[in-house]
Amino acid sequence: MAVPDILQQILATKRGEVEAARQAVPLEAVRERAAAASPPRDFAGVLQRQAAAGRPAIIAEIKRASPSAGEFRAAFGGHFDPAEFARGYAAHGATCLSVLTDRKYFKGDPLHLAEARSACSLPVLRKDFLVDPYQIFEARAMGADAVLFIMGTQPVETFQSWEQLALGLGMSVLAESHHKAELMDALQLKTPLIGINNRDLTRFQTDVQTTLRMQHLLPADRLLVTESGIENAPTLQMLWKGGIRGFLVGGALMAAPDPGKALAGLMADT
Repeated sequence: MAVPDILQQILATKRGEVEAARQAVPLEAVRERAAAASPPRDFAGVLQRQAAAGRPAIIAEIKRASPSAGEFRAAFGGHFDPAEFARGYAAHGATCLSVLTDRKYFKGDPLHLAEARSACSLPVLRKDFLVDPYQIFEARAMGADAVLFIMGTQPVETFQSWEQLALGLGMSVLAESHHKAELMDALQLKTPLIGINNRDLTRFQTDVQTTLRMQHLLPADRLLVTESGIENAPTLQMLWKGGIRGFLVGGALMAAPDPGKALAGLMADT
């Protein structure tokens, strides 16, 4: 299974982080925290109902930085308030939230997720790189309502096992793919949420046509969520007219003075 170099680096780092976390907080303790967490919100169901009603199902993302774009809030004095952004997204039409919790490469933190979720009623995806089932219990313990599977980083049988665990904890799964083979693996899972990442992580190049080229491969009972490259209203409108109903948007919003208002502008013509 070929994985891009930058992704290999991230996954290697993550394996070390998980081992350190396991030493600090044993699995049984994380299980107990997951069981005691506030009840999960219906991430997949909310998105499906929004799309079925003929409205864009938007997952609005909160992230401080990315390896390709650097710091998103640098132009605004580094101002970064997950609770403020979550409230703004909720007020301007977001269906769900995505929060980066990776520290080294995205400058995230589990506290960002907890702060965002406490500030609104929207379901929240933990956006991170899974290498161990420990992280699924960890996600639920921090309040996450959904987790991300990046297809191609683990055998599909591993993801099937992890999906059973996530579903057992009441969480949803977003299965992300970029190539056809990854998409075929994603369709072997039970989740109705199938992400197509328009960014090629081997080159960090983005082409939103990736989603349109692959959408015919999805059966009607799955919701396609297009990810990356949705930088402006014309792009979202183009995808909408192409039949896409699910969208994950992050960088364009976080680079704006007011992310919530930027989301409203992005959705203006749908």
